[in-house]
Amino acid sequence: MRTSSSRTRSGRLALLAAAVLTALLSLSAAAQDRPPTEAPLPAPEPFLKEVRARLETDAARRFGYSYRETQRRTSIDRNGRRREEPATILESYPGLPGEERWERVVQRKGKPVSEAELREKDDDRRRKAERYARELTQVSAADRAKAARQADQDRRERAVLVDDVFVVYAVDMVGRERIEGHDTIAFTLTPRPQAKPRTRDGRMMKSFRGRAWVSETDFELARLDVEAIETVSIGLGLLARVHKGTSLSFTRRKVNGEAWLPARVQYEVSARFLLLKRFREGGVTEFSDYRKFTVDTAADIQSPRETP
Repeated sequence: MRTSSSRTRSGRLALLAAAVLTALLSLSAAAQDRPPTEAPLPAPEPFLKEVRARLETDAARRFGYSYRETQRRTSIDRNGRRREEPATILESYPGLPGEERWERVVQRKGKPVSEAELREKDDDRRRKAERYARELTQVSAADRAKAARQADQDRRERAVLVDDVFVVYAVDMVGRERIEGHDTIAFTLTPRPQAKPRTRDGRMMKSFRGRAWVSETDFELARLDVEAIETVSIGLGLLARVHKGTSLSFTRRKVNGEAWLPARVQYEVSARFLLLKRFREGGVTEFSDYRKFTVDTAADIQSPRETP
């Protein structure tokens, strides 16, 4: 079981990551033909139109997959000295409808989780799944209609957020670069001072500048680097203030030649929470062993592995 301090740190990072990921990652084979590096860059407008048609958050992309997540945290003291903590490793599975993903921690700060704790976690998950299956037989037409309306509302909200990306940022094509065997087109994301976004996340975007690399053949986001160019207030500044210089880097990788999924998140955060505690740390989270989540996967809880 995680300690309260660990949960607090995780919650803080989740808050920041969710804000930045939701706002900015929305901009978001085998062998592929590689265009000559000296070839002219594609026309920006039709290229960005293709990119926009494929926009999805990482949460949506991971929905049908299980995977392994390795977290490495580095604490940074006021003198800039760094101390790396042992890795925490977890297995992540899609949650039941309306719930968060289900996580199974197998290593906590360098130490394997006991078999007894894993069995308890697995048994609890099975009980919840069985209860959900029983309740599913009693879902009314009204309940299904309500769920459909909520899904439609969520889609509309995502569409507004995507619009805000292009309202907030001047998106400039700056060149072609090779990343992990894929030709990508690089863009700079520069916030427009007079932009008037419609969403809260859009307003937060104005405090970050970024650089994005998009697969030239798949029109998918391969990497995104963002940096706070001014202090960002969360919750009117009462909940947190994220300081200028905070940086995050997100990398995606094409898995099994079919889907671009999160591969790595690296961050260095400087913030003050609840107007009291100064918080500074860095870290890396790596995602691996993706496999499609099926009924068979759900029945066989074990270390995720890639689908052949």
